[in-house]
Amino acid sequence: MRGAIVVLAVFLLGINAAITQDDQGPTDPKAQKTYREGLEWAHKGMPGVAVDSFKKANKQDGGHCEPCANKIIEYGLKTGDFKAADAAAQQLIVDAKTPLQAAEGHLERGTVQYREGVEKNKTDCYAEADREFQATLAAYPRTPVACFYDGVALARLNRDDAAKAQFAKYLDIAPKTDTERERAQRYIENPELARARLAPPFSITTLDGRQVSLDSLAGKVVLIDFWATWCGPCREALPHLREIAQKFSGDPLVVMSISLDKDEPAWKQFVAKNNMTWLQYRDGGGDIAKLFRVESIPHTFTIDADGVLQDEHIGDASVEGKLKKLCARARQLQEAPQVALKPGQ
Repeated sequence: MRGAIVVLAVFLLGINAAITQDDQGPTDPKAQKTYREGLEWAHKGMPGVAVDSFKKANKQDGGHCEPCANKIIEYGLKTGDFKAADAAAQQLIVDAKTPLQAAEGHLERGTVQYREGVEKNKTDCYAEADREFQATLAAYPRTPVACFYDGVALARLNRDDAAKAQFAKYLDIAPKTDTERERAQRYIENPELARARLAPPFSITTLDGRQVSLDSLAGKVVLIDFWATWCGPCREALPHLREIAQKFSGDPLVVMSISLDKDEPAWKQFVAKNNMTWLQYRDGGGDIAKLFRVESIPHTFTIDADGVLQDEHIGDASVEGKLKKLCARARQLQEAPQVALKPGQ
């Protein structure tokens, strides 16, 4: 998390600063050995054990090891060890030697509190996240990520006017290419959406060259299928997915297949050979799969016309009944009369 957060913070805060690489690790020799063990556990896919190693390394280094704290936050969030992640974030704040480091520490802790609020639906976590994001913004007001997630935290605290103000500020300062922009605008128009379990936003260029973002599909039901050509169960489920695409071709439904293939030519050849005419995208780096926390495939997600995540299934699943209901509601929304607001409303 640290590498991404530091790069993100430097980019968002507009500050020229040297980025310390985590792999330099702690200074104490014993702590260095334990830290490397943590990296090895993480590489082996055992983040929980990795957290324990980084906590031990931090203690061996006097309790002030910045790289250790960053790794505890990164893998603590992955495993749901919010207590360890929060303690590490607080350590970063206390040990900060510059305003930038302090702002990054508050941003880290705000993220931890926000994530715990989402996972456990805890109001006090959203309140704490708001305080931390506000601390970041007090030092560096033009930090889009803090504005956006503070807006969500405020909305979940039912402070809609304050939330709208933060989303508006986000739109004012965020890069035009930011994938959260469409969502922020939707949150301003309907803060209730910020309290729902919306699918994570993303923007892609499909195989046929179309620019598609999840929020641009608002008003339609979306079925996302994560798969790969080398996945046997995925190939077995393909006829069912093709049947769904054909059966709902006249409905407000978008079917999107996101492949985890790294071999682009093989993927393109497979798509063409199997007449996969619906939206296709290759997520070779796994970035979108990470957003959806996909660890097994085939993995499908059903998203309603408001962008709310309704269902997810691992393996082939019968989703037609759910899709029929969601499409019927989407048609009702499309056919509902639009009320023109008078000036000042």
